[in-house]
Amino acid sequence: MSRTKTKILFTILFVSILISCTENITTIKMIDKNNFEKEINGKQVSLYTLKNSKGTVAQITNYGGRVVSLWTADKNGNFEDIVLGYENIDAYLNSNEIYFGALIGRYGNRIAKGKFQLGDSTYTLATNNGETHLHGGKMGYNDVVWKAHQISDAELELNYLSKDGEEGYPGNVDISVVYTLTNDNELKITYSATTDKATPINLTHHSFFNLHGAGKGSVNDHILQINAANYTPVVKGLIPTGEIVSVKNTPFDFTKPKAIGKQINNDNEQLKLGLGYDHNFVLDEEGLKVAARIEEPKSGRVIEVLTDEPGMQFYGGNFLNGKDVGKNNLAYKFRTAFCLETQHFPDSPNHPNFPSTILNPGEKYKSICIYKFSIIKK
Repeated sequence: MSRTKTKILFTILFVSILISCTENITTIKMIDKNNFEKEINGKQVSLYTLKNSKGTVAQITNYGGRVVSLWTADKNGNFEDIVLGYENIDAYLNSNEIYFGALIGRYGNRIAKGKFQLGDSTYTLATNNGETHLHGGKMGYNDVVWKAHQISDAELELNYLSKDGEEGYPGNVDISVVYTLTNDNELKITYSATTDKATPINLTHHSFFNLHGAGKGSVNDHILQINAANYTPVVKGLIPTGEIVSVKNTPFDFTKPKAIGKQINNDNEQLKLGLGYDHNFVLDEEGLKVAARIEEPKSGRVIEVLTDEPGMQFYGGNFLNGKDVGKNNLAYKFRTAFCLETQHFPDSPNHPNFPSTILNPGEKYKSICIYKFSIIKK
């Protein structure tokens, strides 16, 4: 055999091996930064990309501090975007679901009737969910343009000055949020804030996850464990009663792993009020701890949620209805995503028995949320 033929055969063999090794690897489709270049209220919006050594990629816009895409590997090394969202800024501005991937504040979750008392003063907040103040009001932090500084390929800092009187809140609050994509395969969200006047504050993050891939089927088959022996039941409007109640012998018992959908259709008043799961869980431990673990058996994807917060809202995508069509032209249908939102308790300013959410001048608000990605160990 001639040298030329031998060389050709070796080349063909090499290419064949290369193709066989890569044919199952999904190409990461980065969203075009130009799709997010827009000026809103005189402030420039853009899109920032974070990467780590594991191949994980997160794309974040400073409009609402939103995680727009998040690519993680499955058990076969295939990467999939696992968060709901859109491919351009205009779609976010016109969305029915206004919280996809967003930073939430000044007060995440609900405040009953948009009122609370602080000292001798009663404050009235903007109401945007019937009579309720939800996720910071009509123009929460999900709807503002944050000042952005990309610290490195794996770290993005966002800053926002929330002014006295904004949505009815007292005090000028200076906020910093840092997104870090670590080489331990964690998306770490570090919050800090100061104020010049006493104010309630409860910052959280609102990514909608689906470990099959964004928009690719129900999440009811995901296996969830929450390290919480208690939760806070609600009345109509999902306002806490003020009680802290055991999850034992209820559909809210996720102290051992079980499928989200296992008891979701039980005849249970709390499930009826939330149209499924949309409740705050009282975490068992203090300090930084694992709040929850969720896995999807087919892909093998796992997320662990760590936080130093006392609570976590588990939302099962009950209000998704297919009207929002997101990335890859996929409609986001009923229960095709879940949220795990680390937080202080809803309506805490109106419940003295709940952990305080009041930040005073001279103090520093600090909070951390970590989403740690892995695969199921064989």
